[in-house]
Amino acid sequence: MPDETPFPSQQQEPPGLTGAMSPEPDHGEQSYVGHGRLDGRRALVTGGDSGIGRAVAIAFAREGADVAIAYMPEEQVDAEATARWVREAGRRVVLLPGDLRDERSARDMVGQAAEELGGLDVVVNNAGFQAARRDSIDDLTTDELDRVLKTNLYALFWITHEALRYLQRGSSIINVSSIQAYEPSPALVDYAATKAAINNVTVNLAAQLGPRGIRVNAVAPGPIWTPLQPATQPPDHVEQFGADTPLGRAGQPAEVAPAFVFLASEQDASYVSGTVLGVTGGKPVF
Repeated sequence: MPDETPFPSQQQEPPGLTGAMSPEPDHGEQSYVGHGRLDGRRALVTGGDSGIGRAVAIAFAREGADVAIAYMPEEQVDAEATARWVREAGRRVVLLPGDLRDERSARDMVGQAAEELGGLDVVVNNAGFQAARRDSIDDLTTDELDRVLKTNLYALFWITHEALRYLQRGSSIINVSSIQAYEPSPALVDYAATKAAINNVTVNLAAQLGPRGIRVNAVAPGPIWTPLQPATQPPDHVEQFGADTPLGRAGQPAEVAPAFVFLASEQDASYVSGTVLGVTGGKPVF
């Protein structure tokens, strides 16, 4: 059972690194067991270096998928650690450093992933950013807004649009929403807005791409212990992180990854599209 002990006070500079966290998150390194659900699939995971992205990459690899990981260049150490776990599972990994806020970079990552993996079957739009909590919209600068919108929303459109060059019938697109889409924190007004938009985009894309046999869904995590937390939250908030859930604790990335495996699997989720699957510790997603 995951530890329910409060997290110690800590803070990092964005984007944050796994090795500096206390305790380090559980990505399923020692626990996830694959069952061949994604044999032969080729997946692109944005933000795949750490947190939920790392857990998804590990789970996908152990389920039989080759994985391309997109990440910021300053997250190279974390990306290489994730790559080692993918290789240890006997699968191929492609490392794609770059800035998804730049359209050309985002689109090029998709093409490189497809070229090196021999195609694409699954796209996970996981990369996300939230700025430090603010007391008022008066504290929100245009530069901060631009970073959040481009990372969380623009990149999703660019990645998805480019991926449609390669995705075939039976492919799966999985976006990452958040409990913030349903219970928005006033201090995260810009971040919460992007996550609500992602829910809408998911439903619309499912309707558009359904005739092409491409399923589109989203996962809405609750409070999950990832580098984003100490890198963007005040130390006192970190100490209480996840305590307000019905389960009384934050989740670990390893507890979210199985939702992505389910949605990526054609054998398990062939009739699931336009759905937002909550992994929230009991907080409602409706």
